[in-house]
Amino acid sequence: MDYQNTLNYLYNSTPMFQQVGGKAYKEGLENTLILDEHFGNPHRTFRSLHVAGTNGKGSCSHTLAAILQQAGYRVGLYTSPHLIDFRERIRVNGHPIPEEYVIHFVEKERAFFEPLHPSFFELTTAMAFRYFADQQIDVAVIEVGLGGRLDCTNIIRPDACIITNISFDHTMFLGNTLAQIAGEKAGIIKSGIPVVIGETTPETKPIFSQKAQEVNAPIYFAEENNCDDYPDIEFELKGLYQKNNKRTILTVLPLLKKAGYCLNEQAVRNGFAHVTELTGLMGRWQKLQDSPTLICDTGHNVGGITYIAEQLKQQTYRHLHIIIGMVNDKDIRGVLALLPKDATYYFTKASVKRALSESELKALAASVGLKGECYPDVPSAVRDAQEKSLPDDFIFVGGSSFIVADLLANRNALNLH
Repeated sequence: MDYQNTLNYLYNSTPMFQQVGGKAYKEGLENTLILDEHFGNPHRTFRSLHVAGTNGKGSCSHTLAAILQQAGYRVGLYTSPHLIDFRERIRVNGHPIPEEYVIHFVEKERAFFEPLHPSFFELTTAMAFRYFADQQIDVAVIEVGLGGRLDCTNIIRPDACIITNISFDHTMFLGNTLAQIAGEKAGIIKSGIPVVIGETTPETKPIFSQKAQEVNAPIYFAEENNCDDYPDIEFELKGLYQKNNKRTILTVLPLLKKAGYCLNEQAVRNGFAHVTELTGLMGRWQKLQDSPTLICDTGHNVGGITYIAEQLKQQTYRHLHIIIGMVNDKDIRGVLALLPKDATYYFTKASVKRALSESELKALAASVGLKGECYPDVPSAVRDAQEKSLPDDFIFVGGSSFIVADLLANRNALNLH
C-alpha cells in the first residue's frame, strides 16, 4: 500500500472520531493495554508530560514541546485532531512522522490488531508511542484525546499533568455538568505526580482538589500564580485565550525544573516566541492574509468562541465577514448566540460526515439574528468573502477545526500565505 491507501485503510477500518463522532469512542483501556504490551511498553522508554482540558490543550502542548526543544531535548509531540495531514499528530522535534513509517507499521502489524477492532485513536496512540521509542526521544508531550480517565493516553506515568480548563464539550461521553466533566479530566491525576490546573470554576475546583488529595498528588492552580519569573515574555500566539495558556505553562516550568529538566531562560523565551516554526502548530488565531485581514481559529465550543467573540470586538475594521461551519454534536445555538449580529455571514460545511448542513446552520443562525448566505464548501465561501471585502475589512473563518482544516488545505488555491 502507498501512504494514501494506508490512510484510507486506517480511516475506514478503525472507527475515527474525526469523521463519525460518538460511534468511534471506546470506553476503557483494555485494547490500549493489549497493544502496549504487544509493542513492548514503549512509553516506559521516555519521560512524558500529560495535557488534558476542554480548550487550550493543543496550544499548551505545542508550547511546552517548543520550550523543551529549545532546551536541547529530543521531544515527541502527540496531538489531535490533525488539520491537513495525519502525520501532524505524531512529531519529533517538530518533524512529522515519515509516511514510510506509517505504511510499514500498518502492513507489519495488521494481522495482530485487526482481530482487536481497535478505534482509530487507540491504534494511532500505539503507533505514536512505538515511534517515539524507536526515535529514542528524551521526553514526549502527550495530549489527551477525549476526557482523561478512560482516554488511551492515560497509561503513561508522566513527570507532570496539566488540565487547562473545563467547559462544555463532548457532553454525551463526559457528563452534562462542569463537575462531571472535571471528574473525567481529573482521571489523569496520578499518585505523587504534580498537577497544574489552568482555570477553575466554583464547580470544578473542589473536584480537582479532592482527586489530588485522594491520590496524594501536589496540586497547583495557575490562577494563583503571579508568573513574574519571565518579565515581558513574548508569546507568538496572539489569541486572547493564550493569556491563560501562558500562565498555565509558566506554572508548569518550575515543576519541570524540580523534576530535573534543565530549562534556561533563553530556551523558555525562544519556545514561547517561535511555537509555530518549532512545532508546526496551525489554526490558532492564525493570520493568512492582509488587506483584507483574514484570520482563522479552531475554537469550536462555547468556551472557545467566548474568547473569539471578545477578540473580534477588539479589532478595527470597516466591516466584518464571518465564514462559519459546525459539526452536529456541538452546542450550536450556544455558539451562535455569542457571535456579533452586525457581521455578514457565510454559512458553509466542512468535508467531514459530522458536518451540519449549511442550510440548517443558516436557519439556526437566523433564530438568533445572524444573517448571510449558504455555500456548499469552505473555498467557495472564502472566495465570495474575498470578492465582497474592501481592503480594510476583516474576514474570520472558524466554528470548527474542520472548517479551518479545509481552509488550510486550500490556502494556495485561495492565494493565502
